[in-house]
Amino acid sequence: MAIKTYENDGKKYYEVYVNGHDARGKRIQFRKRGFDTLKRANKAEFELKRKLAEYKDGIISTYTFGEWFDVCIKQMKIDKKPSTVHNYQTQIGKWVLPHWKDIELKNIVRSHVHDMIFVKCAEIKTENNRKTVLKLIKRIFESAVNEGVIDRNPCLGIQVKAPETEQKVLTTTEVETFLREAKITNHRFYPIWAMALLTGMRSGEMFALRWSDIDMDSKIIHISRQWTSRNGFGPTKTQRSRIVPISDEILLLLKELKLTRGSEESVLPRFREWRNGEQARVTRDFCKLIGVTPVKFHDLRATYITNLLARGETLARVMSMVGHHQLKTTNGYLRKAGVDVKGGNDKLGYKLPRIEEAKIIRLLKQD
Repeated sequence: MAIKTYENDGKKYYEVYVNGHDARGKRIQFRKRGFDTLKRANKAEFELKRKLAEYKDGIISTYTFGEWFDVCIKQMKIDKKPSTVHNYQTQIGKWVLPHWKDIELKNIVRSHVHDMIFVKCAEIKTENNRKTVLKLIKRIFESAVNEGVIDRNPCLGIQVKAPETEQKVLTTTEVETFLREAKITNHRFYPIWAMALLTGMRSGEMFALRWSDIDMDSKIIHISRQWTSRNGFGPTKTQRSRIVPISDEILLLLKELKLTRGSEESVLPRFREWRNGEQARVTRDFCKLIGVTPVKFHDLRATYITNLLARGETLARVMSMVGHHQLKTTNGYLRKAGVDVKGGNDKLGYKLPRIEEAKIIRLLKQD
């Protein structure tokens, strides 16, 4: 700690320098210049010493972005799913840490965030991925604000406009073709695809489905868990259980599976491709082979939802059967099914001329 003098344009000035360590042992330095009297320099030194004491006592904490990110990850490992932790480590580790690891958290401002998302992360291929990275950064700063490490989240006001993801679905005719060809060729994924198209269940929910979850007498399927490659078996995506009714077609499929599965606990065969997350590729490749819309595995769920809505099933029942927690999620499928605009053009006051009418009008004009 010191007060030194220096000259600038022939005038004498004072410089104040204070250094020490915070509660975690990290070195901290403060330096201020430009004081024209010793009294002002002494006052500044007193204020800096008090600030240093607050850091030393842990009243004020200073973290680099990398250090705070490590703190967040340690907390996430306690109360978040492994897949969530992996997502943060992968995305932030790839795009953000190389640039911000050693920068103090409190020194990162809005312009730095904007530069990070739109300049330093220029190699991100899609706007949806860019939007995800911004969301993760925002949550890291949000936790720092909640803990009193910083005063304000520098991500506030920054947005990434990403186009709505276009989800493909199969038409009714394509579904029939898809299932028929899969059945005829004895494709290994036939029972899995059929279950997806008949129940709208998520991939992980079908993977976790056991015979003990099925009540054929009451014709209901109890869905209370799912499986993911990173988290293993656990609760459903929404953390809620639900019931799916068994139709005659589903009952027929289940009886066939009961005969082929024998004493197996799982209702559906858990193929290596499914366990490794390759079901989307398998589904898309088969669609291309038989000449229908090349959908991904998850699109079979979307096909189920849109077909129900297009045939007049209520939003409430569809939400209940597929496990949607928010109405806006199901509403998105409603728009895709065209239910909200169906018949809207029937009320137009004009129509195309018929050939016979056109001929009569032309003859009248000639007379």
